[in-house]
Amino acid sequence: MAKKIIAVIPLWDDEKESIWMLPGYMNGIKEAGGIPVIMPLTSTPEDALEVFGKCDGLLMTGGQDVSPALYNEQRGEKCGVSCCERDVLEAALYANALEQDKPVLGICRGIQLINVLQGGTLYQDLPSEYKSGIEHHMAPPYTGSAHSVSINKQSPLYDLLLTEKLNVNSCHHQAIKKPGADLEIIAESEDGLIESVRHTGKRFVWAFQWHPEFDFHVNQNSRKIFEAFVNACQ
Repeated sequence: MAKKIIAVIPLWDDEKESIWMLPGYMNGIKEAGGIPVIMPLTSTPEDALEVFGKCDGLLMTGGQDVSPALYNEQRGEKCGVSCCERDVLEAALYANALEQDKPVLGICRGIQLINVLQGGTLYQDLPSEYKSGIEHHMAPPYTGSAHSVSINKQSPLYDLLLTEKLNVNSCHHQAIKKPGADLEIIAESEDGLIESVRHTGKRFVWAFQWHPEFDFHVNQNSRKIFEAFVNACQ
């Protein structure tokens, strides 16, 4: 059976004005049996959609804060910089993935943008908006755990990992506030933040606030997440 091609959203470096990529995203897909391809970054996504037509799945990566304009809010003082080209590109690719029922995996910014594109909202800055004793922005390396999450026992994530409690890494200052339409909450952190969702109307649209790309090489559960995604693309 031919390997499946996975479109990976590029990361953007403002200072160097260049696209780049963390190897964990690429290697997580490769070790799960897929072929990762970095998409072009453009605010006119027709060419990217042409490339995506040859792909079997979409990985929405971490990165800059989602523009608050996408969820009809003013930018707060603590909101970080956004990348408008990424917002436009990912919105088009995500819509096309839903239309074609192609599997989607969202990580960190990915879960946040999926939520916004489904009509939800975000905390623009957790330290100032969501007081908690839980560490959501740990120091590297990210192969350890920052806190635990509780997994919905009725969810496919539980069926995959066979555990109701999971220790996860964490590196974010934004998170889901109001869940978007058609999204089922499948994991929450100890302080009640939404840590994982899935689209109930599609065969595989899963998203995570934690970072399996940082620890899949030492964490069996993170490997299983990549494997489930790539296998869904078959």
